[in-house]
Amino acid sequence: MLTLSFVTSFINLSVLRWLLGNITTFFVVAVVVIFQPEIRRLLAQVGNLQLFNDAREQRENIEVIIQTVERLSEVRIGAIIAIEQTTPLRDMVESGVEVDCVATPEMLETVFFPNNAIHDGGVIIKGDRIAHAACIFPLTRRQDLNKSLGTRHRAAIGLSEETDAIVVVVSEETGSISYASKGQLTRGVTAENLRSFLSSVFVTSERPRTLVDWLRGLRVGFVRPAPSPAPTPTSPLPPATGAAPKPETRPLYRTGTDD
Repeated sequence: MLTLSFVTSFINLSVLRWLLGNITTFFVVAVVVIFQPEIRRLLAQVGNLQLFNDAREQRENIEVIIQTVERLSEVRIGAIIAIEQTTPLRDMVESGVEVDCVATPEMLETVFFPNNAIHDGGVIIKGDRIAHAACIFPLTRRQDLNKSLGTRHRAAIGLSEETDAIVVVVSEETGSISYASKGQLTRGVTAENLRSFLSSVFVTSERPRTLVDWLRGLRVGFVRPAPSPAPTPTSPLPPATGAAPKPETRPLYRTGTDD
């Protein structure tokens, strides 16, 4: 193309030179239109690279989750919170109500408070925002699970099997905190255990320092290192005392002896 353009300029073929110039413009536009989904996916992945992540913001987002589950655990209010990573969760859940507000402990407590219109179901957290509430997550089909596991925990496992989301669960029966990742459920963790695990997943320990490091991360497909599991405590959290009795409800995520 470059050689042909040089030849047309050298022998003064103005019409052919005009056609070549316009063909080049049309070609660029056609490439953008045809490969629009791939370009959009590439830009989304670039945005998830460590180069653009703020560790302080990630820690603040984690603290919102920690404070929420601590408060809900104390009063034994059941909850299931899915933290979205690279896999969009909206296509993986049924129903749900779009919320799109800043995630705060107070807002999440309000969502899960009994008798609230959208308390029954799961919440999707995307970055620092509550994206959806009252979501029905897919249940796991595994048959080797403890019979005492209720629907809430089975939904957490099921969603983590089909996506890369981290799903945090607060049991309504015992107030214990659990999390599911890659199809594995870790039960009875402390707030510090949960903080350590979420930090290992979402907070980058070291950012790329050079363009070569950034390009290397781009070349390998933006793969995030697998987090090391947090230790499981030997005993579950003790139930809180003095909690006010809750009204009788029929939650969606509650079956068996432990929801």
